[in-house]
Amino acid sequence: MTDPSDRPRRFSVHARHLDRHHARVVTEPSFEAAAVAYVEDLPLSTEGEVSVIVRDLASGREHCFKVDLDTGETAACG
Repeated sequence: MTDPSDRPRRFSVHARHLDRHHARVVTEPSFEAAAVAYVEDLPLSTEGEVSVIVRDLASGREHCFKVDLDTGETAACG
């Protein structure tokens, strides 16, 4: 049986410095994966970090992540 936490979910993701109307919907298995998928398509420099807001479209839960553009590692916003 498949673990329900591994099932793809729909998330709305936007960079923290942009308005919510710049959000993009991505389908990923976790909040962290959604943050990385969004950042991979951003036309940004490849150095530093960017903060993104990830909202689960089914539950409305939101999380903020800092994504390191050099390594792709994510951490919760402080």
